[in-house]
Amino acid sequence: MSKQRPYLVGITGGIGSGKSTVAKIFSILGIPVYFADDRAKWLMSHNPELKKAIEENFGAESYSSSGELNRSYLAAHVFADEEKVKIINGLVHPAVKNDFEFWAAAQNSPYVLKEAALLFETGSYTDLDKVINVSSPLKIRINRIMLRDPQRDEKQVNDIINKQLPDEEKNSKADYVIKNSDNKLLIPQVLAIHQELLQLAKN
Repeated sequence: MSKQRPYLVGITGGIGSGKSTVAKIFSILGIPVYFADDRAKWLMSHNPELKKAIEENFGAESYSSSGELNRSYLAAHVFADEEKVKIINGLVHPAVKNDFEFWAAAQNSPYVLKEAALLFETGSYTDLDKVINVSSPLKIRINRIMLRDPQRDEKQVNDIINKQLPDEEKNSKADYVIKNSDNKLLIPQVLAIHQELLQLAKN
């Protein structure tokens, strides 16, 4: 009999919302977490088909002579141009989707988490059974980002936030919302969702 695939759960949230912290709490509970943004960077340097497609679209300068991704070149020549961003996303997202499916099938767990900043923006949430959004007040998010990345000023932080879907829209699309603010404890919220997901995965 073939092994049943685990229940697939996405976890997202705007920059500075604390989604990585929430994902780590699930990880402590024994739930495998796929960090999609980190994995995308890895695939861009190690997946031969993806590397070839990036070189064909953006030139040999996309990689160093040792085969490492040339981040400064891509930042200057690709990520500053919205049309080029669409092209690179169209190459990277399918590679991440395949990688995640392969990874998820190998996990021995009732459910797995896919942590990604742009689950709703890319449409990849439609491949998942449930989605959790980590929501946090804007002021707290800005303070967190500026503490974490002191080289960014408030305008740069707001520019990044404005490129992502508003929190209200993410909350309305999500199956669960975890509120990460100074007056809400995270662990009880995570435990309640964890118990519900265990039940759903069992059924």
